Amino acid sequence: MTVSEIATVLAWHDALNAGDLDTLVQLSSDDIKIGEPEGATQGLAAMRDWAQRAHREVSVGRLFVHDGAVVAEELLSDGTVQASGFRVVRDQVTSVFRHRSLEEALAATDMTEADLRDD
Repeated sequence: MTVSEIATVLAWHDALNAGDLDTLVQLSSDDIKIGEPEGATQGLAAMRDWAQRAHREVSVGRLFVHDGAVVAEELLSDGTVQASGFRVVRDQVTSVFRHRSLEEALAATDMTEADLRDD
């Protein structure tokens, strides 16, 4: 894990919150995979569509990191808490999968509370 993986995930959230699709594209790989409980999609065009459709304010809470993966606890503007699992390679998000809960995201990425980043 490098600090750049966390910085990339935080910048990705900032761009999503700002509706800055150009920055989202720069921070994402050409074949980015986007998954939600309802299904998955792939590619930059699909990511742009997803970001426009799913746009809502997201505050990042706790971050968990292990072996190149980052799980971000997320508080949505409507008060809902969820989490997303990210894979970052060379400062680009290659996949992001949204989960209904932090526990679900940690289980999907084989992480535990021991992977909590406390800095």
